[in-house]
Amino acid sequence: MWGASFSLQKTSVVFGTTVALDSVELEIASGEAVAFVGLSGAGKTTLLSLLNGTVRPTEGLVQVDGRTLAQLSFKELRQVRAGIGFVHQDLSLVPNLRVLHNVLAGRLGRLSFLGGVRAFLFPPRAYVHQIYEILERVGIPEKIYERTDRLSGGQRQRVAIARALFQQPQGLLADEPVSSVDPARARSAVALLTDISREQGLTLCVSLHNLHLAREFFPRLVGLRAGRVVFDRATHLVEESEFKALYDLNGA
Repeated sequence: MWGASFSLQKTSVVFGTTVALDSVELEIASGEAVAFVGLSGAGKTTLLSLLNGTVRPTEGLVQVDGRTLAQLSFKELRQVRAGIGFVHQDLSLVPNLRVLHNVLAGRLGRLSFLGGVRAFLFPPRAYVHQIYEILERVGIPEKIYERTDRLSGGQRQRVAIARALFQQPQGLLADEPVSSVDPARARSAVALLTDISREQGLTLCVSLHNLHLAREFFPRLVGLRAGRVVFDRATHLVEESEFKALYDLNGA
């Protein structure tokens, strides 16, 4: 499987009077693993939302695999989104549904409305088998028929990752995926995301508050501050002074 490629060209996003992103230039090649780091409100979530087309730029271009999203029809844009998995900060799971159905929801974007309803109500045996294999990969196969609200925070996090993988994506985006779990589980989750993306050739973009995890697991870091990219380079080339300036609250 080939990973998705992303390109932002002089891209800005303005919400009312708030500039969320300001003239961002960014190129992410197929199969890369990139972490977006910076303070809350720096623009990391908006940047991820641009990459899967859920937010449209106020100015500039956003391209996925060379296709300019603003030029696509609704159907074409839906197809692009179906190829990009997204693990949201709040996980966006349905608490009273079984794990099986929460994971199955990841495939619905590739199906027609009636096909999706049919698959959701009567999951095909092939889907159940695939979901079990994915849950096995993320370490919770025995939870396939468990109600999601009965799981621990770490287990729910893995369900969200499994749902994104069942989508059969070329790109995987994750917005602060470890913000609600303890440090040990946070490290485990980031390791899982990077391992799976490397195994499957997926392009991985993750926003992280935890700078230690970003430096440990990602070969490239993009530092954001007040909607601007302040550095974008190989992790080992980012100076300690740049990290300190990025997280300096007095300069926010």
